[in-house]
Amino acid sequence: MSQQVFLVTGATGAIGKAIAIQCAIDHNHTVVLACRNKDKAKSVINEIIQLTGNLSIFSALVDLSNYHDICQLAERWSGPLHVLINNAASAPRRRQETREGIELQMATNVLGYFWMVKAFTDILKNSGSAQIINVASYWAGGLDLNDLEFNKRPYHNDTAYRQSKQANRMLSVAFSDKLKPYRIHVNSCHPGDVNSTLSHNLGFGGHETPGQAAQTPVWLATRSYEQQTTGFYYEYRRAVPCLFGRDKEAIQTYSDQWRKQFGVMLDKAAKKRDEMDAQWGKGI
Repeated sequence: MSQQVFLVTGATGAIGKAIAIQCAIDHNHTVVLACRNKDKAKSVINEIIQLTGNLSIFSALVDLSNYHDICQLAERWSGPLHVLINNAASAPRRRQETREGIELQMATNVLGYFWMVKAFTDILKNSGSAQIINVASYWAGGLDLNDLEFNKRPYHNDTAYRQSKQANRMLSVAFSDKLKPYRIHVNSCHPGDVNSTLSHNLGFGGHETPGQAAQTPVWLATRSYEQQTTGFYYEYRRAVPCLFGRDKEAIQTYSDQWRKQFGVMLDKAAKKRDEMDAQWGKGI
């Protein structure tokens, strides 16, 4: 069997690390950890190698809330990519913005997924057949296209998280339709109720281990092409009817509106970055 290349975002977090470990058990898998912290990445790589004996474990440093960081990662990428697992997530208790001025949950949980898919589409197309697994949640809903960044309504991390996970599930369906002709399958899944930093930020502890949470995304990611589906939402290895994925016309309408909103956010980010560059140029 030829070597399969996996890219896992948020791979130093509880679920991301468990996903990477389970993917690495098969030594025909090369696993790349996309994460921000170099020291954490090195520690997780060593842990995975010790646990699995798989030496083909690498890291790629990237800020998954930053469009240009993601584009640069794709530009640096060499060779095929067979499985992209978008897993990185954030749920700060207080409203925060990225250095480009975008609300952090929207930037990481939604735009990060969107930008990763867009940036790596050509690489995935050229890899024979490929999969995208978007780690979402059953805890989803309340999407407000008129206030994606909580500029008008009070910020609550639970509300922001739920709307980001609804967006993940809907965007997965939209991408599945667009990428199916290129033998790229896209699905989303609920990993489980995990006891993690994120779950504690949201106000609940979770009763499942990271290893249990990794089982569904890894199961999806490692199925043969003949076994694969596209455009589905899964919980505990079972396809579950998705309220947000039923109406294709609504998804297309949402997708068109998202793209406009995302464009506005990118313009805002570019303006913020120019202001920061100007300040640095003045020695501020």
